[in-house]
Amino acid sequence: MHTPPDLRPFGGADAYLSSCASRAVLDLIANKWVALVIGSLRPGTLRFSELRRRLDGITKKMLTQTLRDLERNGLVRRTVYPTVPPQVEYSLTTLGDSVSGLMEEIRVWSESNIDAIAAAQAAYAERETSRPAPV
Repeated sequence: MHTPPDLRPFGGADAYLSSCASRAVLDLIANKWVALVIGSLRPGTLRFSELRRRLDGITKKMLTQTLRDLERNGLVRRTVYPTVPPQVEYSLTTLGDSVSGLMEEIRVWSESNIDAIAAAQAAYAERETSRPAPV
């Protein structure tokens, strides 16, 4: 088995090490709602209500939390317009746009392979039910 080298002494990050700060970035972008929000904002700016309609199943609280996390980490820009009531728009920053293509590829891969995943799950369940009980 090949273990990647520790690149930190050379100025690099190594997400395989528990102490590497890049794990926090992986935690952020591996979140389902983060991936879907970034994908929704890829075509352009949306208001909160537009995002909520686009993301079927997300709660108001989860969308608010996800947008705050993305803004805190520099992936989303929040713009508030001084209207009554205030109008708030969300868009990807340059950093957010740079990861949006990866998120799009993962979404497309997920949609393209759902049948294969479902077949693997069914085969696994079948093997588990037919497995002899330990003595």
